[in-house]
Amino acid sequence: MPDAPATVRVVPEFGPLSRVTVLDSARFVAGPWASTYLGEFGAQVIHVEGPPFDYPYADPTRTLPPVLPEGAPPEEAVSESWIQYSRNKLSVGLDIRTPSGRAVFLDLARQADIWVESSRPGTYDRLGLTDAALWEANRRLTIVHVSGYGRTGDPDRLNRPSYDLIGQAYSGYLSLQGQPDPEPPMRAGTALNDTVTGLATATASLMGYIDAQRTGVGQAVDVAQYEVFFTLLENLALDFFTRGVVRGRFGTAHARLHPYDVHRAQDGWVVVAAPTLESLRGLQRLLGVENSSWLDYAWRMEHRAEVDAAIAAYCRDRTCEELETVGRTSDVAISKVYDARAIAGDRHYAERGMFLEWEDPVAGPVKGAGVAPKFGGTPGGVWRGAPWLGQDNERVLVDILGYSRERCHSLYAEGTLGARPPKLDRSQYPAAEYRRHGR
Repeated sequence: MPDAPATVRVVPEFGPLSRVTVLDSARFVAGPWASTYLGEFGAQVIHVEGPPFDYPYADPTRTLPPVLPEGAPPEEAVSESWIQYSRNKLSVGLDIRTPSGRAVFLDLARQADIWVESSRPGTYDRLGLTDAALWEANRRLTIVHVSGYGRTGDPDRLNRPSYDLIGQAYSGYLSLQGQPDPEPPMRAGTALNDTVTGLATATASLMGYIDAQRTGVGQAVDVAQYEVFFTLLENLALDFFTRGVVRGRFGTAHARLHPYDVHRAQDGWVVVAAPTLESLRGLQRLLGVENSSWLDYAWRMEHRAEVDAAIAAYCRDRTCEELETVGRTSDVAISKVYDARAIAGDRHYAERGMFLEWEDPVAGPVKGAGVAPKFGGTPGGVWRGAPWLGQDNERVLVDILGYSRERCHSLYAEGTLGARPPKLDRSQYPAAEYRRHGR
């Protein structure tokens, strides 16, 4: 038990979640991103990391390439993924395999509203940290388990390894991406399954928290990566069970909506989207097409090539900027396909605060993605960079749990607590590129 009751919140008060405390022992994107998302809206997030308390670390997100500062030895650098996805957290280096480590973990659970973990089913049970044990410590705790396949179901499936790409494949998502056979399916360009699962996990966490506030009793939430994607695949299952349709890959086109595709412009690519009757009429006026058959869905599906050829001919003779301008003035949905360089120079992104600068304790000044969505009264934000391992051991154990400093020193001495402060001399490495060019 703590030496004294907790009286201090060590995270600044901001955002709509400023009274929520999250215990996060997840790793490798999906689970950690959920708690990061909550932390960006004011939740006090305590991230627990186990040994080794040094490079290469238990959480590979810390070391995924690319790393910063550029040119630094890998054991002294930090992953760009960690910089973006672990900001706003407190870090505790804690070995929960030891009895004293488990005691600290239970004390942390007593102070938390939500616990997020990501492991294969049974991992925490084998350590004695069952759901029942956590609820004995804090009956109001919402427990969120994130895994590839869930905690129940086919025993042959449950303990298989799973990563983002596995979730894309098993959910059915991958079967819809890319050109038709014989070309291979095309994976998403980012860890989309992980990050979407993170958003679903954050949502589920808050649902459980709200229910616990109402009932006084917490519950467990079972988040399976593949299920999150499966439920987002529109009417894929309904199509099969009602009509026997196995939807395939359509390249850049959409299986049901048309026109809804990517076209080449003089200097890049644009998207033209006209899925409704009103938008189709606007597109026809823009293209100078008077064929009323365009407004008939069945005809349009049968004559995709004819419609697409008219759009393609219009786009290829104009620049992306010209097409966006004419789309705006004609109220037709046309957008350039933006890459990172175009996004960085876009005024709308900038004016909505979607570029933020903050100080990372290892990499130094960085600039990355901002926080969304926007709250009018209690906005989210970034109050600190992603912590080095164990950066907040004393801050959490002394200020939040009420431990004495002598007790913390004993936990360090026995190896239950660990920390790895940065040893890098940043003056030896150039500043981030955007700062050198004043952007």
